[in-house]
Amino acid sequence: MRGDDLIQSWTAGEIARGEAPAEHLGPLLQVLMWSRDFLVSSHPELGRSGPVCPYTQPSLRKELFHLAVPAAGCEDLASAVDSLRTRHAVLAQRLAPEDRELLTILLVLPGFDPTDSVELDELQRKAKDEFVAEGLMIGQFHPVCEEPGLYNEAFRPLRSPVPLLAVRKLLVFDLPFLVGDDLHMDHYLQRFAPDLPSRIRDQLVSRVVAA
Repeated sequence: MRGDDLIQSWTAGEIARGEAPAEHLGPLLQVLMWSRDFLVSSHPELGRSGPVCPYTQPSLRKELFHLAVPAAGCEDLASAVDSLRTRHAVLAQRLAPEDRELLTILLVLPGFDPTDSVELDELQRKAKDEFVAEGLMIGQFHPVCEEPGLYNEAFRPLRSPVPLLAVRKLLVFDLPFLVGDDLHMDHYLQRFAPDLPSRIRDQLVSRVVAA
């Protein structure tokens, strides 16, 4: 087991071997089975070739796929979510640079209403600014999540069996998830186009967001 005073986390292998506490093992195994089945597979409604998430299989293979839950007695979920950034940074420091983009942490939240994703959507929305600023992506998954797919608006790729938040490194390919927010676009360009003058970055942000 690894964690701090707000979250506890385990690798996918530890979950598969039943090494998490019994009270958490059920939902953790549900999420792990869904990750190993749905996320790593293609889907007829995806709108492109390849798996639903191209990073999950290599992350699982290298034991860089972690699942977490809020610690016992943690009543401040916003703080627990914030601690994901610390946990990701600690784990990333131990990795070779080329492996850091595969490091994934899923914060499993079975206490959320599985029939209404509004609360989880809001939690993710409030956290996203700080995560993106630090070079991380945070996404929400929920049984009734209405976020459409990038390549097929009728597809719902963020529907999971248990409500959860997923965190990984921000990648250059994440641009479509950041368009529409000036602040997110500015952080993206600072990270991936650092030599552009700020005036040009501002112009690019304005044009991309408007488009």
